[in-house]
Amino acid sequence: MSGFERVVTADEAREASPQVVTAAGRTLGLFYHEGSFHAVDNRCPHMGFPLTEGSVDDGILTCPWHHARFELSCGDTFDPFADDVTAFPVEVRDGDVYVDPDPDRGQSPSTHWEERLDHGLRESIDLVVAKAVIGLDDAGVAPTVPLEVGTAFGTGYREDGWGSGLTTMAAMANLYDALRPEDRRRALYVGLGAVADDCAGEPPFFVQDPLSTDGVAPDRLADWFRETIDLRDADGAERVLRAAIASDADESALAGALVAAATDHRYLDSGHRLDFANKAFELLDRIGWDHADAVLPTLVSALASADRAEERSSWRQPVDVAGLVFEASDTLPDLVASGEGETWTEPDGFVDRLLDDDPHAVMDALTDAIEAGATAPALARAVADAAARRIAQFGTANEFRDWNTVHHTYTYANAVCGLAARTDAPELYRAVFDGAMSVYLDRFLNTPPVPLPDPDGDADPDAALDDLLETFEIEADDTVSRAGRHAAEYLAAGGDAARLKRALGEALLREDAGFHPRQNVEAAVSRYDAAVADGRERRGRVHLVATARYLAAHTPTRREGEQTFRIAQRLARGEPLHET
Repeated sequence: MSGFERVVTADEAREASPQVVTAAGRTLGLFYHEGSFHAVDNRCPHMGFPLTEGSVDDGILTCPWHHARFELSCGDTFDPFADDVTAFPVEVRDGDVYVDPDPDRGQSPSTHWEERLDHGLRESIDLVVAKAVIGLDDAGVAPTVPLEVGTAFGTGYREDGWGSGLTTMAAMANLYDALRPEDRRRALYVGLGAVADDCAGEPPFFVQDPLSTDGVAPDRLADWFRETIDLRDADGAERVLRAAIASDADESALAGALVAAATDHRYLDSGHRLDFANKAFELLDRIGWDHADAVLPTLVSALASADRAEERSSWRQPVDVAGLVFEASDTLPDLVASGEGETWTEPDGFVDRLLDDDPHAVMDALTDAIEAGATAPALARAVADAAARRIAQFGTANEFRDWNTVHHTYTYANAVCGLAARTDAPELYRAVFDGAMSVYLDRFLNTPPVPLPDPDGDADPDAALDDLLETFEIEADDTVSRAGRHAAEYLAAGGDAARLKRALGEALLREDAGFHPRQNVEAAVSRYDAAVADGRERRGRVHLVATARYLAAHTPTRREGEQTFRIAQRLARGEPLHET
């Protein structure tokens, strides 16, 4: 009983109910109702309004601001949008009222906030998700924990499987270390909120059992998987994939099977299928490969039902670029054999060749390179650089939705780079071909191409960064070009790239930016970091310039999500909201 503190006499509490009391620094609302005393946190968990200004009737406490209702004795809400209010034990001793401000809740803060996060995801309540993210972080819980909770929910409660929500969460996890410390919670909140939105109202994901056969060679399982995807047999493909996972197939084999199945046909669903597969692998890197059986099978349904680019007129006329890929793919065994033992160094102007207006010239550049020993990762990097150029030189006279076209090519190219680091499956070259042909098809969006910024390096980096951030705050015709120029000036003047990435992340996370900008910034940071690791920092700058332009085109927004996060943050700090 030593945790109880005297707060007021019982007579005073009866006569002046409700009233505000303080115990151990907590501001509580003390109520006398139907012959009993009750104490709750005086801040409404929804928006912080003083609950002592509310009303109590029939055991129900109602907040007057948004009319959230709470069961007075335990604090549970009748209105999930508001979340539960914390209730505290009360005793009357010798005519005085005592409150325990720090009772044993029967579970650790981490367990409590994990449960609240799961509740917020199930009910799709952004405020509860935000409070849970903050609560977990305050409890010292590693970011992998909310990612695991989000993964379990996202893979279990969306009939169509992996979607934009889990992709967003994986992208935000990838950005996490590059962000300001104060933005890392925001990134998790944005990712988890996207999962909740993507699953809201959806039927659950029904699991297929794996094939019970054992002793089947991995190569045969991979062949079965490709065949079932080709036949659009999602159930059969899922059973095969689960069998491969159960047989302890390694990451390379699983990635190779998915790449092969995804590239038997061209550029599935505008590149989303391969992009989503890459994000699934990246998420498993963070939460652990013991989750593979829950994660990877969610890719199958959409992979089997995907739109195949060879069925679209743009890939068949006026030039049959799908045919070019199929023809080049048929020659891959001979090309790879010719390049065996050779060392290929990317020649000057190679990316310019990939931006050629003649698709035959583009394909010749790639096949010649393979014959000379070029690896799939090396060619994937070059195609990603070319895709970044399309964004960096995107003409703003095009329709706004055309940004999506160049964006899809870019995130696809980034995915190919990611998967190329996991498997040496020869089908990766087919993914490179698809990416290159998509870059070619995007050429009209660079007609005429916006010149790449070529600053002299004399700018003040601080001023250039301030000017860049300003472009995200206003909507004007020239902000896109200005954003690219200021990003280039900052880097050319010796500005710290890590600081630029933090600034881009800050601008992104305060916006209701949507799926594509979140993908775009994450891909650009990934490509820039990879370029630095390869000793190509100057080449990598185009990615940050490109994403600065893309982000400027998609800002500012309403920022409703940021407002919800700020409310949760201020509630966690105990700050009043209703007074400002």
